[in-house]
Amino acid sequence: MSVVHRLTAGWLLDHLSFINQCGYEICDSFAYPGGVTLNTSVTPTGDCHATCTFAATSSKDGPIPGPGDQIETEIKRAKMKYVFREEFFDISKPHIAAAPEEQLWQGCPEVRFLFHFLLILQKRKRKSVFNQGELDALEYHSKVRKLIWEGTLRLVQEGLKSGFLHHTMAELNFRKNIVPGHIGCGLAELCEMAKQFPDVNESDHQAVHVLDNEISIPEQDLLSCVTENSSNCAKIVVLMGQKYLVPPKSSFLLSDISCLQPLLNYKKKYDVIVIDPPWENKSIKRSNRYSHLSSWQIKQIPIPALAVPNCLVVTWVTNRQKHLRFVKDELYPHWSVKTLAEWHWVKITRAGEFVLPLDSLHKKPYEVLVLGRLQGNVKEALRKSEDVLPIPEHKLIVSIPCSLHSHKPPLTAVLAEFVKPDVECLELFARNLQPGWTSWGNEVLKFQHTDYFTLLQNE
Repeated sequence: MSVVHRLTAGWLLDHLSFINQCGYEICDSFAYPGGVTLNTSVTPTGDCHATCTFAATSSKDGPIPGPGDQIETEIKRAKMKYVFREEFFDISKPHIAAAPEEQLWQGCPEVRFLFHFLLILQKRKRKSVFNQGELDALEYHSKVRKLIWEGTLRLVQEGLKSGFLHHTMAELNFRKNIVPGHIGCGLAELCEMAKQFPDVNESDHQAVHVLDNEISIPEQDLLSCVTENSSNCAKIVVLMGQKYLVPPKSSFLLSDISCLQPLLNYKKKYDVIVIDPPWENKSIKRSNRYSHLSSWQIKQIPIPALAVPNCLVVTWVTNRQKHLRFVKDELYPHWSVKTLAEWHWVKITRAGEFVLPLDSLHKKPYEVLVLGRLQGNVKEALRKSEDVLPIPEHKLIVSIPCSLHSHKPPLTAVLAEFVKPDVECLELFARNLQPGWTSWGNEVLKFQHTDYFTLLQNE
């Protein structure tokens, strides 16, 4: 399980463990002795064994079963198991170290926060000490910091007791995190190119492409309908010569926001929708790392058309108060979603320290999640109200973050406590896939590239 510890304050998660428990085993049948190829018709099961009916053919000399000579047997399938590379979670030191007296385990921080704030006031020489955005951020931080500090401290203490976290790791582990450069083809650029493809007649085009034994899929098929792996084993798809892993029982649509119709054609309604928008900010504009969307564009996402009544909607928000206000005051009302809670994802090192000082003015070691429920049709909502579980106003999700940009922690286990079993889940603006979820985005396969994984065994 990805949940290492659960307390009243929230959860301590193991993100790496969650990825590796998704079931990245590729199942292939053994080659028949003598160069005979097995054409299999397979019904997969959970342990990647199968009872197969197959016909044998060969281009070599020697006895070959004739037409109708079907051979029925049980065979063990070859398994290739992939695991996510551990170095991406080797966060042993803070990105910026806090002063010794500000370490998480040193005690109550209220007095130090006031001292820190006054020190900043003294250092700033300009007439206007803080702009309005900074003042709003400080006000918000002052409201949530005690909850974050105390809740994180309790979860870290549990992690240290159990051995999941280690005080000494910051001292003993000096390996430098090596994050690869550009991996895979430009998925976002490919989605942009797809707009030049000839229009497909929807009545002649399938709404879903179910992965079978094929590996290479025409780009137009991959970009024009939902791709689904309904088997119990992972699959590999090849896109523009690059290999990507698709976990079992998952589906995805690779497209940008202007090409959402295939997701609507999929005819599924979702009980949980998680949204991680590419928020606009100055650093993204300067670096041009990835595209961002305006508030107006985000409002065009057809959440009501994708959701069941009382759908749980979860939106990741940066620490800019402008974006948080927009979600609560404009976006959720526009979708008829009632805001219920604000949770926080807190990022720590393997030694249990914040990755950034809690009171840093530049960046915070936490991000916000805004949770709400779709109101929709009153009669339908009332009929389904018995399925609705209360959402706590505040919870912490504490984890060691991935060093890959925007690789968010999994919410599957924590949200499972607040929804009924076997619900349909959707992630929008996703960059990776999860079993049991539908994922959409113009980089939806980004962290599924095989270069982020290690081939553990081939037996």
